[in-house]
Amino acid sequence: MTAVEDPAKPDAGLYLVGTPIGNLGDITVRALEVLRSADLILAEDTRITRRLLDRYDIHAPMWSYHKFNEAGRIDPVLDRLRGGAVVALVTDSGMPGVSDPGARMVRACREAEIPITAAPGPSAVATAIALAGLDETAFVFGGFPPVKPGKRKKALARLLAAGCPVVVYESPYRVTKLLKDVQTLCPDADVFVARELTKKFEETGWKTVEGWLDAFATKEPRGEFALIIQSHQEALSTTAFEREEDKSENPSAPCG
Repeated sequence: MTAVEDPAKPDAGLYLVGTPIGNLGDITVRALEVLRSADLILAEDTRITRRLLDRYDIHAPMWSYHKFNEAGRIDPVLDRLRGGAVVALVTDSGMPGVSDPGARMVRACREAEIPITAAPGPSAVATAIALAGLDETAFVFGGFPPVKPGKRKKALARLLAAGCPVVVYESPYRVTKLLKDVQTLCPDADVFVARELTKKFEETGWKTVEGWLDAFATKEPRGEFALIIQSHQEALSTTAFEREEDKSENPSAPCG
């Protein structure tokens, strides 16, 4: 008779747990098993994670873990892990370490030779790519672009230089500014917008970059955005790219 693993208690170690990107029903059975068994849950925002835990009647203790306190959390968490604890790391949505806190803890655990396991879950990147219907198999992911205008335009220029679709995240407060930068760099671009993915007011669709700017001029953007930027010309030229590197204020750096 084949032995069946008992899912009730995972082995000691750090568990990177994927959480829903909007709809609380989008969590895996395995993720729930890990969270229920955890001796400690590290949460980017304990208030957001508490809503998820309450939904599934999970009562594990939580510590906050975010970019402002992670340096001070590393050693206490390593002590717990060395003592045989099951520690789950979650962010507000999606996978830890993907445009979210987590990478620093993972590196510390690897250096300490502590086991690390992923209980994967939803991804806004993969969801947006699937909904966009892209023919290409290659794309580049830029996460959240920098907030400062000059750095944001430089970052976009670097991403667009790859010559394949670019996926980025953006808040409703800066999405119009980002689209204006895209229009400056690649005025021919089509943009797929995925807004409020998996939530009640989810919106997805393709428009030209100009089309989205017109749309947001009449209707204020709301919710969190994943955008896919696709140019129909060649990759951002070396000359244009260098201009963006040297002069972030440069008003015109077209594609091609």
